[in-house]
Amino acid sequence: MKNFFHFISFGLFAMLIVGCAPSTSSDTEVIPGLDLSNIDTTTSPSSDFFRYANGAWLDRTEIPDDRSRWGSFDELRKKSSENTLAVLKEASESNTYGKGTDQWKAATFYASAMDTVTRNELGVTPLQPYFDQINDFKTITDVQRYNEKTIAYGGRTFFDFAVFPDLKNSTINTAYLSSGSLGLPERDYYTKSDDDSKNIREKYIGHMQRMLGIIGKEKREVMAQSVMSVETKLADAMMTKEKRRNPLNMYNKRSMEDLQKMVPSIQWSAFFKNIGAGDLDSIIVMDINYFEKLEGIIQSTTVEDWKNYSLWNEYNGVASQLSTDIEEANFDFYGKELRGTPKQRPRWERSLGTANGVIGEAIGKLYVDKHFPPEAKKKAAAMIENIRDAFEVRINNLEWMTDDTKEKAQKKLANITVKIGYPDKWKDYGDLEIKDKEDGGSFITNLIAASKWGFQEQLDKIGKEVDKTEWGMSPQTVNAYYNPLNNEIVFPAAILQPPFYNYQADEAVNYGGIGAVIGHEISHGFDDQGSRFDADGNMTNWWTDEDRESFESRNKKLIDQFNNYEALPGVFVNGEFTLGENIGDLGGIVAAYDGLQRHFEANGKPEPIDGLSAEKRFFMSWGTIWRTKMRDEELQNRIKTDPHSPGNFRANGPLSNLPAFYEAFGVKEGDAMFRTEEERVKIW
Repeated sequence: MKNFFHFISFGLFAMLIVGCAPSTSSDTEVIPGLDLSNIDTTTSPSSDFFRYANGAWLDRTEIPDDRSRWGSFDELRKKSSENTLAVLKEASESNTYGKGTDQWKAATFYASAMDTVTRNELGVTPLQPYFDQINDFKTITDVQRYNEKTIAYGGRTFFDFAVFPDLKNSTINTAYLSSGSLGLPERDYYTKSDDDSKNIREKYIGHMQRMLGIIGKEKREVMAQSVMSVETKLADAMMTKEKRRNPLNMYNKRSMEDLQKMVPSIQWSAFFKNIGAGDLDSIIVMDINYFEKLEGIIQSTTVEDWKNYSLWNEYNGVASQLSTDIEEANFDFYGKELRGTPKQRPRWERSLGTANGVIGEAIGKLYVDKHFPPEAKKKAAAMIENIRDAFEVRINNLEWMTDDTKEKAQKKLANITVKIGYPDKWKDYGDLEIKDKEDGGSFITNLIAASKWGFQEQLDKIGKEVDKTEWGMSPQTVNAYYNPLNNEIVFPAAILQPPFYNYQADEAVNYGGIGAVIGHEISHGFDDQGSRFDADGNMTNWWTDEDRESFESRNKKLIDQFNNYEALPGVFVNGEFTLGENIGDLGGIVAAYDGLQRHFEANGKPEPIDGLSAEKRFFMSWGTIWRTKMRDEELQNRIKTDPHSPGNFRANGPLSNLPAFYEAFGVKEGDAMFRTEEERVKIW
């Protein structure tokens, strides 16, 4: 039951993970556009702009014990969670929503997550039937049959199955196979020889031994080494995170005959029929090298090793959802060791996060009614169109792109769908069966029910037309994203609030905040991944060879810039892995700046506020949204696993390439933020 929920994490959907505050509950409360008390006046903006914009805040702020990082995003996400919890509780206590309604299901699910009494009474008992089946494994076919029964609950071992749009025909949903399950968050932890990776591997083995001891496994040392051996084999066969960035590598359509020859130990046609996918003629294999090596892994692995790996996979996947002793032991490794976080977040916050993942749009209906004023959507839409127009001008002015490719780029830009606030059509949870305690429901049974419902929803889509009205995030999510298969940019309600958008602030602050986010998401349509997809969301080549070569040479300069950023002593940003987000940041800030100038041309330019020109306030707002402190362990982990660069480099990196920033703050040769014209990167 690994993770219970099926999420595709192949790096195709470029998402900007950013935070913001909920809307104020008081119409009269004035929220400043910029908080000047956060500035470090002893630091020159031309030497370290991130420090200049945020230094006083950095000096006085401690990371809370229940966080691995803390910043403007995190502060405001927590406030947004508090508002979401309030509307959920209000709905539960009002008796407005009858039993069986979506809102009742959301409140009931949350209540079951909070019920630690029942969770402690059950302990690991809910997993015992699965452990018994695993113990009966005698052949690889037994492992396959087990996977067929449990994949609907999120279970996967050496491969996974999912359904989403065909990369080359984005109007139709199709089936995909992806690689297996690992206990550590990235293959690099198994394959790299740096001290941090070796240290984490040793601690992971110790963690497995401790967890297996809790459930009474006498041979836990042997079992832990067995699991590590299997996971290392799987990791060695997996594609690197850098190669996963290229969607061309992820699209390998194979017939059932080809798949059967590739991995003959698995009865593929029977597998797909037994999970409910029916008779498939073909399937898209996302990591072809992995599946070409899988047969050798199967043959070189004993049945006893498969038992150990499968048992750990099930147990580890739900450890945070079992009794408190298991949950705490799980956190000791994944929270304390991996991320350096001293203690867990409050249970209400963890439970709410799970509820948002399971039944988020039902909660979103409540959230939107309370916290999303209609004028926010109207003003955001106007800003988006202004920034899109600015991006259009930038494409026309590109000296490195030929007219033929420009024409196709403009078509893609014009075709971008914009979604703001909340879905026009809400998700229907009518078939989702959630039970309260009186009817025998518990957190685990409700999780299983939700996972089965979600998996069936996927199966029902195979071969069907894609519903492009669906959202990938709930309205209360503090985030934004670009989806290349729909060619759409999406801004949930929760992000359209301070500090990203503040209707009381001047336009320079708003363009430096939400405007840069809008530009970022548009730029994702033209980054190293998004540029592989055309105006209709299909993976086709709309570039001339000459233009693609010019584009990639500019990308290489940006990669080199970020490769030189040292996050910790001897630990550098991975410029290739973070390329898409760095292109998004660079394209986002220049498009937002141009959009602001267009706004001034139409409406007039204001006088300086607090002694800061509009341009300075624009860049100050940009620096503010990346205000972050992070524990060293978390920073180590993110360098390996997160395609976003650390906040200080996201703030400074793009600005070091912008002449407008140089002009606003008087950056000159010899300053740390200065780059020569030849060194500066201009892509979009």
